[in-house]
Amino acid sequence: MIRNIFLSGVFACITVMLSAQKNGTDTLTGDLDDIYISANKWEQNRNEIPNAILRVSRKQAILQNPQTAADLLGMTGQVFIQKSQLGGGSPMIRGFSTNRVLIVVDGVRMNNAIYRSGNLQNLISLDALSTQSAEVVFGPGSIIYGSDAIGGVMDFHTLQPTHSNTTKMLVKANGVIRHSTANNEQTSHLDLNLGFKKWALLGSATYSDFGDLKMGKNGGQDSYLRNFYVERINGKDSVLFNPDPYRQKQTGYHQLNALAKLRFKPNEHWDLQYAYHYSATGNVPRYDRLIELTGSTPTYAEWYYGPQVWKMHQVRVDHATPTTMYDDARLILAIQDYEESRNDRRINNARLRNQTETVDVFSGNLDFDKKFGDKAELFYGLEYVHNSIGSVARRTNINNGSIEGTATRYPDNSTWASAGLYSSLKTYLSKKATLSTGIRYNHVTLNAPFDSTYFKFPFHSAEIRDGAVTGNIGLVLRPSTEWQLNANLSTGFRVPNIDDLGKVFDSEVGNVIVPNPNLQAEYAYNADLGIAGKISDKLTYDLTVFHTILDNAIVRRPFTFNGEDTIIYEGVRSRVQALQNVARAKVWGVQAGYNWKFAKHFSWETRANYIDGRETDDTQNKDVQLRHAPPFYGRLAIAYEREKLMIELSYNFNGSVAAANLAPSEQSKPFIYATNAAGKPYSPSWYTLNLKSVYRFSKHLTATAGFENLTNQRYRVYSSGIVSPGTNFIVSLRAGI
Repeated sequence: MIRNIFLSGVFACITVMLSAQKNGTDTLTGDLDDIYISANKWEQNRNEIPNAILRVSRKQAILQNPQTAADLLGMTGQVFIQKSQLGGGSPMIRGFSTNRVLIVVDGVRMNNAIYRSGNLQNLISLDALSTQSAEVVFGPGSIIYGSDAIGGVMDFHTLQPTHSNTTKMLVKANGVIRHSTANNEQTSHLDLNLGFKKWALLGSATYSDFGDLKMGKNGGQDSYLRNFYVERINGKDSVLFNPDPYRQKQTGYHQLNALAKLRFKPNEHWDLQYAYHYSATGNVPRYDRLIELTGSTPTYAEWYYGPQVWKMHQVRVDHATPTTMYDDARLILAIQDYEESRNDRRINNARLRNQTETVDVFSGNLDFDKKFGDKAELFYGLEYVHNSIGSVARRTNINNGSIEGTATRYPDNSTWASAGLYSSLKTYLSKKATLSTGIRYNHVTLNAPFDSTYFKFPFHSAEIRDGAVTGNIGLVLRPSTEWQLNANLSTGFRVPNIDDLGKVFDSEVGNVIVPNPNLQAEYAYNADLGIAGKISDKLTYDLTVFHTILDNAIVRRPFTFNGEDTIIYEGVRSRVQALQNVARAKVWGVQAGYNWKFAKHFSWETRANYIDGRETDDTQNKDVQLRHAPPFYGRLAIAYEREKLMIELSYNFNGSVAAANLAPSEQSKPFIYATNAAGKPYSPSWYTLNLKSVYRFSKHLTATAGFENLTNQRYRVYSSGIVSPGTNFIVSLRAGI
């Protein structure tokens, strides 16, 4: 019902837009192409920044038509995306993932105290259709952003309210409808801007309904097929034959995103803004758990994430007036509310377990920018973040409705707080050289009370009081206008959060993770060397090599609980594990690409990423493969662009991971991998051919169409639970005034 009403509204809005006579923003090359570089939170010239940075252009986003914000990054060929289920998207950046990479939206960090080391789906809370620009700063970003920014920072900027330059009200509106065949996607989007001289209001909403995902039919092993599923019939769990094994039953979900912003600009010096963000999914089936077997029987009858809800209230104040202390100042205050739940029931067991977590986050950022003529520029500021965690759990008998308590995933009423102070100086050594240096001090506190009702913990509480100093130094040399050389040394850190220190859960059947109150912070040391330039006006290129060492790394290892190395958990005798500071990880790699305009209207782009990593395994006294170091991957694309038409043929590729190179944690999940001749799990290589096109009928109307996976390959992305889409036809209509 909601989808039908919303879709009808979009069609009505598009009809009005097509009949409007006002000049509108070009939907293919509008102002969304103006992307900010956020290495220091302020707009800068890219040729002065020593970091490797990815910018996602509006034009490419329209062409690729991503379903989620995770797909928005994955389409670039520079960020690797893992998915355990359709409602997922966990980015891997330079061998790090989840709570070792940072998500920032409109200047506010999204990472909270229960971001886990396993794969995350929080990135899909952001709306790709309401994103104005997105950037990825590769490598540690702890100087500016604090804890967690080890592998990189994903910085998203949402739509901004626009003022009128005249006495007349400025009206801008955009509507999008989209359909994809692989999962029967139905997406509708509306955004509206009302601008006055001093006031501006923006509203945006997107609703998506995704059905079960269909996999390809060519290549891939038959073990990828969805041959069975579980359904409860007449009060009994029944394992049923799937008549269409290429359809991954129990993968569909729906999602609603909304955004509202009110902006007041009384004069050229002050800019005040209030924003409200809202995102909520329906129930999201955890596909990799639903295909897990115990012997020949499905382990679970039900396993799904409950609605993932994210809300944020934000107040932002910008002041731009040269003073002794600053030229530009920005204050951002934000309150975020998170809610997520896990619901699971083993087959032939009538008790459905529900674990629900809430996180209330308050954050404050005060940032300054001060220029000293053409000699230097100083960025400095302070940040405070406070997390309050609620965690409850229960079991419901689905036959009679009776409810009983059970162990929570996290310690209820836990808190995590961080306070930081930073300074970064950019010095112009000459017209051809820029030096960047920075330092940050961060202090983190954690308090976790433990309830011994269901587990007899040998401790009543745990706390952390830990400080960290990080720094960086970077040099950019511009010998000519044709090329530049970047060098950067940086450090990063991550202080344990509540998920690291306090959770109790089964990582796989037969393994249970218990709290470890003795965790300490982990530190990263990184070196980058890059070159970028152009050969005439037709060929541009870039290449970056990097090496990162993560010391005191937090990893999962065997542990004991009250002196025992196994305990009974959820009725199953399970090996005890805990997160511990016992590893040292090393990651190295090369990121490279070029764009060649080899003929009039034609261009050829290539992106390639080689990343490798090892971590110490003290249980085996050797180095093993790092879990989040993806296989060799990238994309090649040939594009034709002329006036109103753009067409792109792309080849996306991914290397294999041999059984011997599979991380130990991945070897324990053979049901998501292919099997080699020796019967061991491995991740095969794969490729897809894709054809995308955009046609602009007018400034008010743009249509896009695409064929993904033209050869209908059946493949599963490394470490992913769900099998990727087969041939997928995407069509969308965009209208604006």
